[in-house]
Amino acid sequence: MRISPEMITIDCADPRTLAAWWAEALGVEDTQDYDAFVVLAATPLVLGFQRVPEPKPGKNRVHIDFASPDRLADVERLEKLGATVVGEQSMQGMTWTVLKDPEGNEFCLADAGSH
Repeated sequence: MRISPEMITIDCADPRTLAAWWAEALGVEDTQDYDAFVVLAATPLVLGFQRVPEPKPGKNRVHIDFASPDRLADVERLEKLGATVVGEQSMQGMTWTVLKDPEGNEFCLADAGSH
């Protein structure tokens, strides 16, 4: 039997606020709000945001990679929404920007088609 990914869940202090930030960043609507757990149907990727009591301890062990046809414009847009740029990386024809959401969760934004 083979397993398949269904959702990525992000631990956070305030699920509603962080889900609303990601909804605006991704251009999607909140779909399910269970107070301590909020789900976005960011097709094709479903994101869950779950309240946890402890702060983020350090660098994410897992992060989400996104792609954009205009990476630099989207990096600027995400910064205006409250993201923080960590740095830019390039290797073998791929370029991406590492960012943090308002709670410090890292994610990457690459040039579309560079994978």
